[in-house]
Amino acid sequence: MRLKISYIFLFLVVLTHGQNKEILYDFNDIPQTLNQNPGALVAFDKHFGIPLLSQIHFSFGSSGVSAYDIFKNDGVDVNTKISNVIFSLSNRDYFAVNQQLEIINGGWRKDENTYFSYGIYEEADIVSYFPKDLAVLLWEGNANYIGRSFSLEDINFKGELLSIFHFGINKKISKKLTVGARAKIYSSIANVNSTNNSGTFTTRESSTGDNVYEHVFQFLDGTLQTSGVASLLGDDNSDFSKDIKTLRKRILFGGNLGVGVDVGFTYQPEEQHVITGSLLDVGAIFHSKDVETYHLNGSYTTEGLELVFPQLLDEDGTTPYWENLEEAFDENIKIDTLRNNYVTWRSTKFNASYRYNFGKGNGQDCDCYAGSKPYLNGVGLQVFSIFRPRQPQFAATAFYYRRLFDFLKLKATYTVDDFSYHNIGLGASMHFGNFNMYLMGNNLSELQNISKTQSVSLQFGINLIFDSDE
Repeated sequence: MRLKISYIFLFLVVLTHGQNKEILYDFNDIPQTLNQNPGALVAFDKHFGIPLLSQIHFSFGSSGVSAYDIFKNDGVDVNTKISNVIFSLSNRDYFAVNQQLEIINGGWRKDENTYFSYGIYEEADIVSYFPKDLAVLLWEGNANYIGRSFSLEDINFKGELLSIFHFGINKKISKKLTVGARAKIYSSIANVNSTNNSGTFTTRESSTGDNVYEHVFQFLDGTLQTSGVASLLGDDNSDFSKDIKTLRKRILFGGNLGVGVDVGFTYQPEEQHVITGSLLDVGAIFHSKDVETYHLNGSYTTEGLELVFPQLLDEDGTTPYWENLEEAFDENIKIDTLRNNYVTWRSTKFNASYRYNFGKGNGQDCDCYAGSKPYLNGVGLQVFSIFRPRQPQFAATAFYYRRLFDFLKLKATYTVDDFSYHNIGLGASMHFGNFNMYLMGNNLSELQNISKTQSVSLQFGINLIFDSDE
């Protein structure tokens, strides 16, 4: 039993970083920065992302544990390590995965002050808080916890797979202020969430005296909502090609639909000072297709199996202990399958930054990063927050930008967040004529031993960028 739990726990740890793109944010040489701030400075006139290659992003993280904590070769038994990890974590620790694949991305300049952009991308986002009480109960059992209540509230997770269609407008209002907005349509492919649970399980001394202990399930109220899942899992002999067609349909407006908006701005109070901000994914998805909700509700107290004397046995000489217990449990604890519509809110993200530009170039007319200001360097601070089911998650980043050559721009970051206090990142944007390629990664100091890292984020993309004078 412990071995099985070990594998489950390992799966959660290894396969689970938030959506903070601190390197890409305000890196205005790259068109995809508009996805992080619709009001970013745009110094080019047209761009086209190479389909399926314009942005590939993957990040994962855990706030309290790494694989190294469990598998390091220190002579300690793996079960002891897992036990230590379970008791070191709290129900505020979480595991997260985010993956994005840009299918189409492009944009064009309408006039000197207006730039339009559009695109389609696929996103998978998973966050799960550590179910501390449940983990302790499954690992240790209840023998040493007489009188302690284990809470169902610790079960808190959500996961979604969706495609996003978007169209944005970037408008230069004045020499100092640029604003932007982006409309989004969400097509949900699949959704699973369970975020509002309550109730307790307690083992205590018997109140009747019929047995030593009694087990109390009190005010259980748990909900698991799903959409787009039942039809794919319900038939064990389902046609794989049919499932692929279903998924393809859901990507192109065939899933549960929703709407959202991004807004952002860039403000330059003085030539060398730049302030930015954005609010992303303010929206919701309305689930009405292929919906199944499982609702657990009720209270029940049992003293376990009560053995009877031989003369009370059934004719075949046995007593259906487990069947009787199951029937009693079903009578008091109801598990209903519902098909009610429900709404999920996107995980809204907030960004803000301040940048100071310095170091003028020699005879250069334009610096894409500074937006027509010929500065080769920029230093600043960025803050990020994402709204999650239990509480917001925060990150703070210090960064340095350097235009090394006309064809090569670099950005280095140092980030403090729930995953690490020493997260060093580096991004590069390379331009060869109209060809642009960028590569970014963070937590570089931990990559020499990936098992020690609690978070990793990687991004890659290829674009074609055009200016009117080319």
